[in-house]
Amino acid sequence: MLSLLALTLGATSVLAQGAKGGEGHVGGSFEDGGNTQVSAMMLFLGNEDTVYILDKSEGNAAQINGHPAMGAVYDIHSRTATPIEVSSNPFCASGAHMPNGSWIAFGGNGAIGPKGEIGDTNNGAYDSSYGDLAGQTSVRVMNPLGCTGSDAVSSANCQWYDDPAVTHLQAMRWYSTAEAMGDGTVAVIGGYSNGGYINRNYPENTDPVWQGGASQPTYEFWPPRDGWKPPVMQFLVDAGGLNSYPLTYLLASGKMVLQANVSTILWDPNSGEEIPLPPMPDNLVRVYPASGANAMLPLTPANNYSQTVIFCGGNDMPDNAWGNYSWPFINTWEYPASPKCHRLEPEPQDGSAPAYVEDDPMPEGRTMGQFIHLPDGTMLVVNGGLNGTAGYSTMTLETLSYSDMPYGMSLASGPVGRPAIYDPKKPTGQRWITEGLATSNIPRLYHSSALLLPDASVLIAGSNPNVDVNLTTVFPTTYQAERFYPPYFSAPVRPQPQNVPKTISYGGPSFDITIPASSYSGSANDAADNTTVVIIRPGFTTHAMNMGQRYMQLNNTYTVNSDGSITLHVAQAPPNPNLFQPGPALLFVTVNGIPSNGTLVTVGSGQIGTQPTAAIAELPPSVRLDSAKGTGAGSSTTGGNGTSTDQTSGASHTGPIVGGIIAAIALVGLLG
Repeated sequence: MLSLLALTLGATSVLAQGAKGGEGHVGGSFEDGGNTQVSAMMLFLGNEDTVYILDKSEGNAAQINGHPAMGAVYDIHSRTATPIEVSSNPFCASGAHMPNGSWIAFGGNGAIGPKGEIGDTNNGAYDSSYGDLAGQTSVRVMNPLGCTGSDAVSSANCQWYDDPAVTHLQAMRWYSTAEAMGDGTVAVIGGYSNGGYINRNYPENTDPVWQGGASQPTYEFWPPRDGWKPPVMQFLVDAGGLNSYPLTYLLASGKMVLQANVSTILWDPNSGEEIPLPPMPDNLVRVYPASGANAMLPLTPANNYSQTVIFCGGNDMPDNAWGNYSWPFINTWEYPASPKCHRLEPEPQDGSAPAYVEDDPMPEGRTMGQFIHLPDGTMLVVNGGLNGTAGYSTMTLETLSYSDMPYGMSLASGPVGRPAIYDPKKPTGQRWITEGLATSNIPRLYHSSALLLPDASVLIAGSNPNVDVNLTTVFPTTYQAERFYPPYFSAPVRPQPQNVPKTISYGGPSFDITIPASSYSGSANDAADNTTVVIIRPGFTTHAMNMGQRYMQLNNTYTVNSDGSITLHVAQAPPNPNLFQPGPALLFVTVNGIPSNGTLVTVGSGQIGTQPTAAIAELPPSVRLDSAKGTGAGSSTTGGNGTSTDQTSGASHTGPIVGGIIAAIALVGLLG
């Protein structure tokens, strides 16, 4: 046990800066992402070269150690995947990062045989041909830092540690949520012990707390707290079965906002106090299996790092329509998903009472849509369907025979192949963009996933609304991945920042990043005015959410140099680890809306425990070039929290060659 905790709690590994790449792709397009070997129910970024994939235990053709694979490692550059060993069934697990860059997958389902039933039998004996262990209490640990190329498969350090007899939760947790806290520990919330479509025994609901032994409305922490016994969370009980994968976000105060069914609370993980907040409007359910897209909006200096959560889509079916463990009580695939969006600031900075605010609706209704933070401050929504819910079933109370199910086991229909981009900076009525975005022809319904990659593209994979592998049904098991390239990939050049740090602290001295003149186009002053430095944690993605996903802009000022290069003076993260929990993140520099490749950095100390904090250092004033082409002489800007001054020489360029010429002219002017 101690050796595993050392893996979880150990010192931060050295991280390499991101390689140059990403040019030559068409903005707004999809490309072939290769074969994932297992259906990508869960994804997380291991390092700058690899993505790790988890599936449920099922009859995948890809084999490892004599049984179907449940996991794979995906090489970002070659777009190929290789099976890796996973011992216990991670079906519908939760996941979180740790401060040292390792990742943990919590819980899952029982051991499964062919046809996907726990305790599947063959002539009265358990069929163990899938070779899996029960995973409901499993704590699987992966430390992928330093694992590159073939090492990501061959090295023992790059494999899952997965032994439920050694590392395990206190309670069975299938469909739980994991949320990291400011000290790097993780709260693991809710789930089923066993069950099915939703977490309730209905209509004979004689046991509203435990639902006949299948529900697990409790919480615990990892690493385990001494003497801890998981207490009941009343909020999960009151959610009445629609409490799987509760939507959870850590807030500045150290409390969390939790949302399930139509209820919302503030929860104090230290005291257990539950503070009611207003309910979700319009009877909209966003939690699984309604699976509305949800994310915390970008944290920026401009909004004083205000923590606001957005919820979009989902479903407003009547309560009885949701049914019970076994199946829904209506034909869900006929019921349209909602296009509506709502924002909530759970801890308003102005001291007002928290309230849901309706936002611009999505271009179409969507269930199982997923928000992905992009480095330019916009948010991509991908995957999902126009109708129905997540989950799968062989019947409903309106369609009693599987042979009459129009979409096989799928409880959703109308795959939405066109992405949409949400811009929180735009005024109301103008926040959604679909123009110029291609449409995928691959259905991405239940068990689909998406993840931001270091080159600022998005990996899209998975989809399997079936109990086992099924390649012939209407919406089959999907191994084909795609790479989506947002519109900024149409830019002729991308920033190539230099001197990017390996770590980000909570307060303390600022640092400088240099942007060469050859890696942006247009006026140097304009480029400097429109440059941001952001850290993004892509999160652990599954079931239309990315647990732990965060976007934070670091404050900066700048100096425009006579050779056309730009020196960014960048502040560390605010001295509150609750805003951006300690652990791995990608650092991007975005110039005129065009992002660099991301560099993997470590935020915080790399250790579990109270994070060191310090006052934010004052940034120097921004310095412009007063004769830069395209700007007015003597113009100035504040740029971040600094003030600006002017230099007497100018620099401007439209590309590497022109930039060099104008830099030379600027140098002559400086000497004169």
